[in-house]
Amino acid sequence: MTGQGAARWQNALDALALFAIDPHRLGGLHMRVQPGPARDALAEVLPRLFPSTKLVKLPASVPETRLGGGLDLAATLAAGKPIFDQGLLASADGGIVIASMAERLERRIAARLESALDTGHVKIERDHLSQDNDARFGLILFDESEPGEVAPPVSLCDRLAFSITLDGLSWRDCVGDETEQHQIENARTLLPSVTLQSQHAEMLVQLADCLGIASLRAPLLAASLCRVLAARDGRIETSDDDVSVAAQMVLAPRATRLPAPPQEEQQAPPPPEQDQTEPPSSPEQKNDGALDDVILDAVAAAIPADLLAKLKAGQGGRALGRGAEAGRKAPATRGRPLPSGRGDPRRERLDLLETLRAAIPWQGLRQNHGLGALAIRKDDLRVKRFRPHTRTTTIFVVDASGSSALHRLAEAKGAVELVLAECYVRRDEAALIAFRGTKADIILPPTRSLTRARARLKGLPGGGGTPLALGLDAACTMAEAVKRKGDRPYLILLTDAQANVARDGTGGRARAESEAFAAADQLRARGFASLLIDTSPRPQPKASQLAARMGADYLALPQADARTLAAAITPAR
Repeated sequence: MTGQGAARWQNALDALALFAIDPHRLGGLHMRVQPGPARDALAEVLPRLFPSTKLVKLPASVPETRLGGGLDLAATLAAGKPIFDQGLLASADGGIVIASMAERLERRIAARLESALDTGHVKIERDHLSQDNDARFGLILFDESEPGEVAPPVSLCDRLAFSITLDGLSWRDCVGDETEQHQIENARTLLPSVTLQSQHAEMLVQLADCLGIASLRAPLLAASLCRVLAARDGRIETSDDDVSVAAQMVLAPRATRLPAPPQEEQQAPPPPEQDQTEPPSSPEQKNDGALDDVILDAVAAAIPADLLAKLKAGQGGRALGRGAEAGRKAPATRGRPLPSGRGDPRRERLDLLETLRAAIPWQGLRQNHGLGALAIRKDDLRVKRFRPHTRTTTIFVVDASGSSALHRLAEAKGAVELVLAECYVRRDEAALIAFRGTKADIILPPTRSLTRARARLKGLPGGGGTPLALGLDAACTMAEAVKRKGDRPYLILLTDAQANVARDGTGGRARAESEAFAAADQLRARGFASLLIDTSPRPQPKASQLAARMGADYLALPQADARTLAAAITPAR
């Protein structure tokens, strides 16, 4: 483990050194690292790699005027004329922006960073002023999120060349050779003269397609890295080795599929006569295919070992994200602050500073005869906006019938406990409804108590028929109660959708399925966000049809354990 950790640390040092040569074109680094030895060692390495470069720290939550710039209220009042503050991004021009706890970046901040990385400028039109400032910088994201938790925005990470994971390193691992500063300076000087050969650009595009990378930024970043690698080695043209290294460092972490194995070419029979006028193929032409295979093998070896697990979790997260925002309330007077806007101070809280910012630029046109007071009009009034905290109640609806109990009940209990542990941190709640035989029971009402949940789940029985309609009815009733309290219900239905018991307790598969679909339509009409997990050994068409009638996301997990279920549910919540 120590040898692997030391190799990961050396790869991180190499990426930082390459990034230091051309920060703006390479975009930056997304570094997943928890507080610990690796993070402390990085804090010592960065000043040595960037001795004459501005290192600007970006808070996770920064005001809009501080980030992009705006009217400097204190300087404006002192000078008697509008004074513009260029903002944090413009002040970082030519330097490096370091974002700690990048997983907490708000979307508005990420959008500003993305725009500046794309254009190299920050354009501000606010407070009746307009200004365009240069903002060419590199970005380092320190991501402290755990697997399965909220990560930095994908669109922002897509603009950064490197993605590195340094979790689990000890202080013994964080020792390695750093690139000398004079080597970085020499590479910067030579870089404008380096050219990317056309065949290498074509190879990078083909590799990106082979790995299932849809973004065009990936091969562009890899091409920039090829030029940087050549400049570091003192060359003015890129080589095949540059393509291989760039593909391993930039393309492999972005892979969404494993490269297809090379197909054996069928050897055609030799022609009866050799045309002497046709020139023989050159050695370069003969070796092109072999070089491609070598590079492809190197890239395949650099693909993360847990690619398949990440792909499964990523597909689930994207599919589940559509319904998770349902039921969100309108902004209130309490919660996370948002940028101020126009409004009525009689109904919302007045933002005095933003009101003054809006009014000051117009004072020259508003004649205040003799009094010298500020003239504030209705259009200048700004009120505070907030994003309210809405508690989510996750309602598990578990099929405890004979068809599902044997291979699903224990997993459902474990998943409830894991989700409850997360709910306690987020101040959310979880509940459990089980249906079997001829009834649906509330096993666990909405709660955040893990001790109470364990006591209730311990004796959960299983077996009997499948009254699916009763289970959906009970879920709808509980979701309505949760919604009336002002919380947001989220339904998790674990079933194989093999309904065979009607609402009145009588058997009959046709009637039971008809009533189940009617109950699903009722849930869809009420707009509850939901997820249906197909628990059958093989995905069933009836389960996907039921999910469609419910308006729910559909996920087939035939062999999932408690942790897999919890990991699939977390992105949706």
